[in-house]
Amino acid sequence: MMRYADVGAAIVAYIRHGRPASACRRLFLRMLAPHVGFASGCAITMIAKEALERAGIHGYAHHGAHLFRHSLATDLLRSGASFAEIGQLLRHRSIDSTRIYAKLDIDKLRELSLPWPGGVQ
Repeated sequence: MMRYADVGAAIVAYIRHGRPASACRRLFLRMLAPHVGFASGCAITMIAKEALERAGIHGYAHHGAHLFRHSLATDLLRSGASFAEIGQLLRHRSIDSTRIYAKLDIDKLRELSLPWPGGVQ
């Protein structure tokens, strides 16, 4: 299992040794000139999908970058992060987008439930 420190170290190594020289302020750039940010999220999804295939990782409902976002959200939820914190980190516009992760934790799911009409539990 990769730890956050490992991810941070990998990003630092990319910035110091792998990132092409560019005035572009985006973190990840195209390797082929012109060295600019990716035109859309589709490119990131395809890169992630190809990397997962090369690593022999199969059997997940989602492939590509979404798998990484889902894994991060799941890990954060299990570590005690709130839905608001997860939604902010993932830049969800609505809490409804973050609620999908509620199915992973019954106690968190209870936080989202409304009282039963008439006060019956």
